[in-house]
Amino acid sequence: MSDLLSQGQDDYNASSIEVLEGLEPVRKRPGMYIGGTDERALHHLVAEVLDNSMDEAVAGHANRIEVTLNSDYSVTISDNGRGIPIDPHPKFPDKSALEVILCTLHAGGKFSGKAYQTSGGLHGVGASVVNALSDSMVVQVARNKELFEQRFSRGLPLGPIEKIGPTQNRRGTTVTFHADAEIFGNHRFKPARLFKSIRSKAYLFSGVEIRWKTEIDDGETPATATFHFPGGLSDYLKETLGKSTTYADAAFAGTVDFKEKFNAAGKVEWAINWTPSRDGFIQSYCNTVPTPEGGTHVTGFWAAILKGIKAYGELTNNKKAAQITRDDLMSGGCALVSCFIADPAFVGQTKDRLSTEAAAKYCEAAVRDHFDNWLASDTKSAGAILDFLVLRAEERLRRKQEKETSRKSATKKLRLPGKLTDCTSKTREGTELFIVEGDSAGGSAKGARNRVTQALLPLKGKILNVLGAASGKLTSNAEISDLCEALGVGMGTKFNVEDLRYDKIIIMTDADVDGAHIASLLMTFFFIQMRPLIDQGHLYLACPPLYRLTQGANRLYVADDAAKEAALLKGLGGKGKIDVQRFKGLGEMDAKDLKETTMDPASRQLIRVTVQEDEPGETSDLVERLMGKKPELRFEYIQQNAKFVEDVDV
Repeated sequence: MSDLLSQGQDDYNASSIEVLEGLEPVRKRPGMYIGGTDERALHHLVAEVLDNSMDEAVAGHANRIEVTLNSDYSVTISDNGRGIPIDPHPKFPDKSALEVILCTLHAGGKFSGKAYQTSGGLHGVGASVVNALSDSMVVQVARNKELFEQRFSRGLPLGPIEKIGPTQNRRGTTVTFHADAEIFGNHRFKPARLFKSIRSKAYLFSGVEIRWKTEIDDGETPATATFHFPGGLSDYLKETLGKSTTYADAAFAGTVDFKEKFNAAGKVEWAINWTPSRDGFIQSYCNTVPTPEGGTHVTGFWAAILKGIKAYGELTNNKKAAQITRDDLMSGGCALVSCFIADPAFVGQTKDRLSTEAAAKYCEAAVRDHFDNWLASDTKSAGAILDFLVLRAEERLRRKQEKETSRKSATKKLRLPGKLTDCTSKTREGTELFIVEGDSAGGSAKGARNRVTQALLPLKGKILNVLGAASGKLTSNAEISDLCEALGVGMGTKFNVEDLRYDKIIIMTDADVDGAHIASLLMTFFFIQMRPLIDQGHLYLACPPLYRLTQGANRLYVADDAAKEAALLKGLGGKGKIDVQRFKGLGEMDAKDLKETTMDPASRQLIRVTVQEDEPGETSDLVERLMGKKPELRFEYIQQNAKFVEDVDV
C-alpha cells in the first residue's frame, strides 16, 4: 500500500495540472454554465441568445425579434437592433469584436452599463457558451447598410469575419446555431416548449413584437405566430387564469419607472388577482429572465401587498386583518412580477434567484403606493379580497392552535399506525419523520435517532405507483394509509400542509437501485398527492454511505465507488491494510454508523427535494413520462438519455 501511495505522489506533479483555454471549460463542464446536458439545458441555449435580442429591445434599439426552429433542429434568432460590433477589438486588433464576444468567456457589452442600462445577460458568457456547445454557428450582422458573416464550430472560428455585401433594408443580428450531439445526445428542441417560452418573453416587454416559425410539425404547435401584447403582464395573467372566478373584476396591475421615484435605472411591472378556483402561484422575472426561485424583487412585492392589505384593514376597522401573513396572501393569490434593474446579482449562472438587495426596496415602495390607491378606488374588490384573506388567516391560526397542543394529547386523538415510532416533542417545530425501508433498517434507526425530535416509519417493500392509480387503490393501500396517518394529512384536495405533524419528511432508503426506486415512488407520491409539502421545503432525501473504510483506529465513510478508490489510493492515515465494508442496506449499519453518517444533524448531509421548471407543468410532464402507464414514453426517455449514464449498479 505504501508503494502504491508513493507512486501516486510521484505521478502528481506540475504536469498533472490541466489548464483549459478559451471555451474548453464549457465543453468540459457544461453543467457549470447551463445546469447540465438534459432537455432543460438544451432549451436554455435558446434563452441565452434570445435574451441578447430582448436586451436590445428593452434598451430601445429593436422592436422586432424573429425565432425560427429549422427542419434540421437548428434555431435562428434575429433582431432589428444595432448589430454586434464587427470592427477590430482594441485589445485584440487581429480579431473582430464579434469573434471576441463569441469565443471568449466574460466578454460583452453589459459590464460597464454604458451600452445597456438593464440587461438579462450579465456575465458575458451566454453567447460564447452557446457557441461552445454548438457544432455549427453562423452569425450575420447588418450594420451601416452592409452585411457581415462569421462561422464557428464548437467554440472556434472557422475563418475571419467576411463582408457579404450591401444590404439596404436590414439591420441587426441573426444567429443560427445547431446544438452539438456530442454534448446533448439525442435531445432535440421541442416546438411546443419553445413556443411557450418565447410567448412569455413577449408578455414581459410590451414594446417588442416576436415572430415565431417552426419547420417541424409536432401536431400541436402553430407553424407561425406573432406575439405582441400591449397590456404586458396584465394580458398574461388574464390568459393564465382563463375563466376562473376572481375576487377582483380586474387584476391589480401596473408599471413604475424607478428613475421617477428613486433616480435609478429600471422599472417594475406586476399583475395579481385572487381566486378560489385554483392554488396560488407567482411567476417572477428580472430583465426578462425567469427567476423560478424568486428573490429580492419577489420579497419586496409581497411586502408591499401585505403592508397594503393590513393598512386597508385598519382603515376599515377590520382588526382581524392584522393576523394576515404572506402565506395567507399566496393562498389563492396568482401573481406575475417582472423587474428591470441595472447590474442585477443572481444566484448561479442560470439566474434562478435574484439577490440584489436594492430590488426589494425599489419594488416594495413602487408597488405599495399603487396598491393603496387601488384598494381605495375599488372598495368592492378590496372588501372581497380582505374577507378572503382574513378567512385564510383564521383557518391557519386555528390549525396552529391545534398543533400547539401537546403531542401526547394529539396522538391520543389521532389514529396512528402501529409501525410508527414517534418522537416526544410537543410541537412540530424541529421534528423529523424518517421513512425507512423495512424493519431491519428501522431497528438500526431506532438506536441512532434522537427520541425527542426524530420519528421513524418503516415501509414494507415498494409502495404503490400512484400515477394513474384508481382512487380506490390509493385509499385501500396499507402502506399509503400508514404514511398519511403518520403525517396527519389527507391526499389530493384534502391535503393541508398546516396539518403536517413533522417539520421535515426524510426518505431514507438503501444506497442501491432498489432504494433509488423506492425513493422515486415516494417522491412521485408526494409530488402528485401532496405537492405543497415539496414547494414549502418539507421533503428531503437522506444520503447514507455505500462503504465504510477502516484502517487501524481510523474510519471513513464514502458514498460511491469513485470515492472509495480515491480513499484506497490516498490511505486513511492509519497502519495496516484498509478494510472495506460495503453496506448492502441500512440494516447492515450499526446504530453508531447510521447516526454519524445519516441521521445526526451535526454530521449528516440531506438533499432537499425541489421542483424547478421553466414552464408550469414541465415537471408533471417528465413525471408522466418516467412513472406513468405508457412504457413507450419511458423507453423513449431511456433511449435519449442512456448515453449519459456513466455508472450502472446491477
